[in-house]
Amino acid sequence: MRSFGQMAGRLGNDMLELLYPTRCVGCDLPGELLCAECRDSLEWIDQRWACPVCGAPFGWLTCTECGGAWETRATVCALSFCGTAARMVAIYKDHGEKRLAPIIAAAMACALDEASAWAAPDGEPRFSAEGADALCFVPATKIAYARRGFDHMEGVSRVLARELGLPLADILVRGKARDQRELGREERTRNLAGTVEVIDDVCGLDLLLVDDVVTTGSSVRECARSLLGRGARSVTACALARVW
Repeated sequence: MRSFGQMAGRLGNDMLELLYPTRCVGCDLPGELLCAECRDSLEWIDQRWACPVCGAPFGWLTCTECGGAWETRATVCALSFCGTAARMVAIYKDHGEKRLAPIIAAAMACALDEASAWAAPDGEPRFSAEGADALCFVPATKIAYARRGFDHMEGVSRVLARELGLPLADILVRGKARDQRELGREERTRNLAGTVEVIDDVCGLDLLLVDDVVTTGSSVRECARSLLGRGARSVTACALARVW
């Protein structure tokens, strides 16, 4: 028999759905968080042609975005940051629609699976779950956490780690920094310099580092620098979306 708590919870959810029906983040039609039409319209990055260093589309041969010199051994991004993908990120982290976490994680898992068929600059697959020791994530700043009430990448990372069969390592802490969205490319790098701390032993580990969006790469590069500085053997980055 169902407990009172289970019944009350279900009735509460049904009432909320009646008052505030689930709507698609892409087209706002009621029914589901991401409707079939909006799923089909997502601008997936073809990993065959993506830059293996920074994840930018069409940068496989010559990339104008990164110059081929990042701290990450490879970067995999699932979608171009536009349209539905951009709205998905905003609604998830700025409006607290936590039910999007599994959808975001699923998109990243698909991109990592595709990227495993293509080589990183070191000649090895851009991603291999068997070759990774743990999954970690770019943490929110204290200001962003206080504003949102949750760390958006922690929720995604928990789902993605289970999907990939990797342990989740909550090992990065960010100090005070300005909101990156206000800053240009060079300002972003200066803003984050020295602000990421590694709080556990990562010596000799091959890590998968995840974030929601790669814009200039300042966040993932600063996290990778900190991890490598503490003895990690390699850092592979993955994000839902890439600005380019």
